[in-house]
Amino acid sequence: MTVCIIPARKNSKRIKNKNTINFNGKPIIYYAIDLAKKSNLFSKIVVSTDCKNIAKISKKYGAEVPFLRSKKLSDDYTSSTDVIVDAIKKIASFKENYHCCIYPTSVLTTINDLKKGYNKIRQTNADCLIPVTDYNFSPYRSFEIKKKWLKYLYPQYMNRRSQDLPKLYHDIGSFYFFKTSSLMKKNFSISKRTTFLKISRLRTIDINEYEDFEIAKMYFKNFKKK
Repeated sequence: MTVCIIPARKNSKRIKNKNTINFNGKPIIYYAIDLAKKSNLFSKIVVSTDCKNIAKISKKYGAEVPFLRSKKLSDDYTSSTDVIVDAIKKIASFKENYHCCIYPTSVLTTINDLKKGYNKIRQTNADCLIPVTDYNFSPYRSFEIKKKWLKYLYPQYMNRRSQDLPKLYHDIGSFYFFKTSSLMKKNFSISKRTTFLKISRLRTIDINEYEDFEIAKMYFKNFKKK
């Protein structure tokens, strides 16, 4: 077994109350808590928040909120890793082999995703597992705007066919698994022993803007129908 930590601070700059906004009839954080519960992977499901309202909602849906996060770990510059390490220290879960971070907006993540991720980090003995997906259009064909002109960011690829460009992937921002001993080392960063779980682009959306939120609702409804 392992411990699940859901980081959910109060302030969000682009979407007001993003972590508790109504999503298909429930506060959006409900889906992360419910996912963690139904996976049966975790001995504890802990929400790290600086907000009493988020704490109240989280407890209602079955998560533990044993502390309120400090303000210094609740600003725009605090990393998720810092928040998870702080939570581990607060709940003294050092002896757990693994910890999982699930973001409150992970509405398209499935129980199967979590189980596959957990199994893979154990089988590979990795320090960290990150879910990834491929780009729908290669970043190697990107432009940057210089005043009123376009300029290729990677001119060496400008004449390459898109199918001949290197395949690239990006973090989908939904959940992570960490080996506890590696996570608690000072200056933890992506190591050579970081593995991955490929997720279909049809089930990935990083909710940062209201447009992302609307797209997520459409994806979610379609996913539920299937």
